[in-house]
Amino acid sequence: MSNPLAAGSLTGSRALVTGSSRGIGADTVRYLAEAGAKVVVNYRNKEKRALQLVDRIQQAGGEAIAIGADLTDVESVAAMFSTVEDRFGGLDVLVMNASGGMESGMADDYALKLNRDAQVDLLTAALPLLAPGSRVVFVTSHQAHFIHTTETMPEYLPVALSKRAGEDALRAMLPQLEAAGVEFVVVSGDMIEGTITATLLERSNPGAISSRKESAGKLYNVAEFAAEVASAAVDPIPADHTRYVGDTSDFAPVA
Repeated sequence: MSNPLAAGSLTGSRALVTGSSRGIGADTVRYLAEAGAKVVVNYRNKEKRALQLVDRIQQAGGEAIAIGADLTDVESVAAMFSTVEDRFGGLDVLVMNASGGMESGMADDYALKLNRDAQVDLLTAALPLLAPGSRVVFVTSHQAHFIHTTETMPEYLPVALSKRAGEDALRAMLPQLEAAGVEFVVVSGDMIEGTITATLLERSNPGAISSRKESAGKLYNVAEFAAEVASAAVDPIPADHTRYVGDTSDFAPVA
């Protein structure tokens, strides 16, 4: 997948992508770096992968640092942004990519804590670093975005509900963001082939991914979807602050 962003188009910009040591986040942060942005590779526990990605970006002539942070820990998030301020002086792009809730062994409220509460805390903590004209991108799924009008698989329901709750909470911050001159867009995508979520869903509900692919006609892979997320950091924002990636015809519109 080629980079959708022109080389040098983000020179001078500073970007942080949460959950970017692998998958969609890793490809997104790489696209931003290739376009000239100084980037922060954020990880929770995949330090080795994060450092390897930083090394690849630096070897390609880019500027990158890796910062570990548990997004559900307010102090950890504060420490991350303190480091960002020390190293980069601020942020121009914040991509809120990290999410979860299907991991085993977590508390019953973990999905809501990560996908709603932590996202609000993250954006609140980031605001002092976001100058007028900066852009915030929140990554979600069609299954979560449309959860109040279209049923999803039972295995994904807690995650979908918590992701939609997070989206709603962030949208409630729009007046505050607009007052600060900070732009906000939600990127909603169909199931993405090759992601951890897709793998876990297929494991618990065999045939789920192939069935959705047949219905949609096409599912994006990780690199393709990441290209859409990276583009959302620079493209004009739709009036409803939502960028749809992939087919939505099977989903009832959100009122």
